Amino acid sequence: MNTRDQEIRIIDTDDVGSNHSGNPHIQDMIEARMSRRTVLSGTTAVAATGFFGGSLLASSGAQAGGLSGGEYCAGPVLGFAEVPASSADTLVVPEGYTAQIFAPWGTPLLPGAPAFAEDASNSAADQALQVGFNHDGMHYFPLPLFGNHRGLLVVNHEYTDANIIYSAAQGGTITPDDAGKEKVAKALAGHGVSVMAVSKKFDGSWELVKKDPRNRRITGTTPMAFSGPVSASHPMLQSSITAKPLGTLNNCAHGVTPWGTYLACEENWNGYFGTDDTTWVASRTPLEARYGVSAAGFGYNWHKAEPRFDLAQNRNELNHFGWVVEIDPYNPKSQPVKRTALGRIKHEGATCTESKGRVVVYSGDDENGDYLYKFVGNAPWRKLRLQGKSPLDHGTLYVAKFHADGSGEWLPLVHGVGALTMENGWADQADVLIRTRMAADALGATRLHRPEWVAVHPHTKDVFVTLTNGSGNNAPVNSGRDPNPYGHIVRFHDADNSDTTFSWDIFLLAGDPAYDANVPATQPVFGSPDGIWVDDSGLVWIQTDISNSSQNLASRGYDNIGNNAMLAANPDTGEVRRFLTGPRGCEITGVSMTPDQRTMFVNVQHPGESTTFWNNQFGAPTTANPSSVSSWPFGGRPRPATVVIRKLDGGKIGS
Repeated sequence: MNTRDQEIRIIDTDDVGSNHSGNPHIQDMIEARMSRRTVLSGTTAVAATGFFGGSLLASSGAQAGGLSGGEYCAGPVLGFAEVPASSADTLVVPEGYTAQIFAPWGTPLLPGAPAFAEDASNSAADQALQVGFNHDGMHYFPLPLFGNHRGLLVVNHEYTDANIIYSAAQGGTITPDDAGKEKVAKALAGHGVSVMAVSKKFDGSWELVKKDPRNRRITGTTPMAFSGPVSASHPMLQSSITAKPLGTLNNCAHGVTPWGTYLACEENWNGYFGTDDTTWVASRTPLEARYGVSAAGFGYNWHKAEPRFDLAQNRNELNHFGWVVEIDPYNPKSQPVKRTALGRIKHEGATCTESKGRVVVYSGDDENGDYLYKFVGNAPWRKLRLQGKSPLDHGTLYVAKFHADGSGEWLPLVHGVGALTMENGWADQADVLIRTRMAADALGATRLHRPEWVAVHPHTKDVFVTLTNGSGNNAPVNSGRDPNPYGHIVRFHDADNSDTTFSWDIFLLAGDPAYDANVPATQPVFGSPDGIWVDDSGLVWIQTDISNSSQNLASRGYDNIGNNAMLAANPDTGEVRRFLTGPRGCEITGVSMTPDQRTMFVNVQHPGESTTFWNNQFGAPTTANPSSVSSWPFGGRPRPATVVIRKLDGGKIGS
């Protein structure tokens, strides 16, 4: 997920990247290992067995029919009819399925919340009581006894679009006055997380339980705690504006801990800061440069109205961001905690699993040329919690190094180990974590094509990571594509998820065979894989985030692919089918299910956002005309929303 597609964005830092380390790139590993002839097999068996000759599933003890121990008794089944690629302004699901629009942006959530104003005239105070903007990562937490029918749906809200959240009377420009402050306040209220109590009705549809005391909004101004090696009292976190850390921004994907808490991940936080003071530009530090901090930011211009976001006035405020935030969805009075042992990067997500009773957390740093990380607890999480300690505060953070022979290793980001010594300028472990990217540079980690979501197979424990696209030295396997507009999915296997070595291959190569012969003709066309999740049946769900500067354009090789979509893949056979397509300008992101797998929740983010292809036909969206690209879902102002998907026969999703 990213905010790169907004018309106001000045530079696409996700695709350009700030990693100038010269560390090896995974493309070098692929090219050293594979020949063009090997890749051009033209069958989906390439996806199933991997590019390196032999499936990782076999190495992890899984067979096409299941694990030898009988734990995974039957392979997954793709039982739905594939939907075609689409450029229509609608959401399409397979025949035999139904889709319900649920909790769109602006839905009243908390007591006293007003109704959504179609002209976007709701105030910042209103927005703080309503469901936030641009739904992203998400999880359904079942409630006891009735978990398939009642639960808490927790949804991230990544960013806001000025063309849609502000009224025509307000306009989209941030000005250095009270009007500008109000607009920044509304945007901050639209960010963060919504915790929503939800319930299934007798007719199978779902509703928001508005009077449930667990309903909650966490925004860009909610007080935050810090825990782990970097405390709130650390000198680099001392803000000149805010007495205590406030808020969470650009919450992209997420994680769910074994003890039932939610992890919201701060991704493109750097773009919210800026300054008009040229003295800051002249004094920009290596740390600020490595994290993509610039005077222009992403063009939000919040700094013009709020000194909190002015780099020259408040240099340390940005160090409050770039963390994983732990939230207890069941306790509305609990304070969100930024868990600093997981490092400070542009966290795409924080996917949790267990190994030998210890928590393991995988996280991609979503920028071109950046790295994949893993945190491993140093003791069983149950034991730590009995001692009153957070399992996320006690453990080791690693960064991935890939090798051309299909092996890899996890390098510890530990002060005093390897290059991370006082002699090399590393003060302590807090310093290593505040400068996580630079520490990974120093260790020689492998640069990747924008690592995004990570998924762990619940039975085989194989791990999948989406590498959405990239530029420079990023062409996939001798395809001649440079930059790489399509991306691919890497699969790897840690012996116990806590091991320090792994094996890896390419699971799927995205793209369109009309433009790249490396892409199997039997595979549905898709590009820019982003969200990924493996359900309890073993199906791999893949969601796409094609840049709005490329979506639908023949000149970018995306005319046949159409709008963003969600696909399902069978990891045993390599079969892939397109499950749904979204409306114009949107991204498909976030997926969760009820325990019985009979209800699926999927998010549609930024429908109607400025999209080059549609702008050329209908004009770019503005505050006066926000629906020029899309009017989804209700025929007026476009609104991000969750979609609830069910089979009409009540069966399991995907079967």
